[in-house]
Amino acid sequence: MNETNNSRAKILVEALPYIQKYYGKIVVIKYGGNAMISPELFDAVMEDIILLRLVGISVVLVHGGGPEINDMLKRLGKESKFVNGLRYTDRETMDIVQSVLCGKVNKDLVATIIRKGASAVGLCGLDADLFKAVKMPGEDLGYVGKITEVNPGIVFRSIEAGRIPVVATVAFGTDEDTAYNVNADTAASKLAVALGAEKLILLTNTRGVLRQQEDESSLIVEIPVAEIPKLCKDGIIAGGMIPKVECCAAAVAGGVRRTNILDGRIPHSILIEMLTDAGEGTMIF
Repeated sequence: MNETNNSRAKILVEALPYIQKYYGKIVVIKYGGNAMISPELFDAVMEDIILLRLVGISVVLVHGGGPEINDMLKRLGKESKFVNGLRYTDRETMDIVQSVLCGKVNKDLVATIIRKGASAVGLCGLDADLFKAVKMPGEDLGYVGKITEVNPGIVFRSIEAGRIPVVATVAFGTDEDTAYNVNADTAASKLAVALGAEKLILLTNTRGVLRQQEDESSLIVEIPVAEIPKLCKDGIIAGGMIPKVECCAAAVAGGVRRTNILDGRIPHSILIEMLTDAGEGTMIF
């Protein structure tokens, strides 16, 4: 066996205990950011998900679609408006969000997975009351919702049928006759809890939680939930990373054993995290 083949064999052997660990378990992956707009990263994520499914790991893909929504609003001559980093969603914008997320983005993801040789089904929070929500309290954000209930039956049935559920984050309004736009990280966290998932992965545009904000070499590899308040107080967890860490902490509190904030800019970061000794990003447990 030459050195190249030997190296390949070692990689496969290294993956074995991880495949055994996650075999038959559910892993929820929130997909967004650069990985959605770079063709190379897009293909890598889809290939990772399919490989995990083929070795017996049940993957649930939860997605947003900010870039696509912005593009559609621009085409229609409608300005994107944000309040404290959250999209203000008026009635017209909500119709566009629902059309883009539940339609084009969701179905394109499903079609790609099928073309690459796996079975997938597109879902959104309106299907079988998967996500129920009420209007987000506090500052008026329009039709932005707070998830109040998750009914994961349709996702379980999809998994049992051998399909990869691909979930768009639009929710069924219970306080008003409307759909709500809901945060994809929050939806993924709540769905992971409802499914009794083994792992939650949030793909981001950064390496993970950094001890020094501009220094990617200062990555914090592991964070116990008990240390989060101090890291927030010290300003290490700050800005847009705060809600992501809070979603991970909520998932752990709900019974998810491990959560990861992964760098979606790295090709095959999901496989590196799940099936090798190296790991990627920040684990919160």
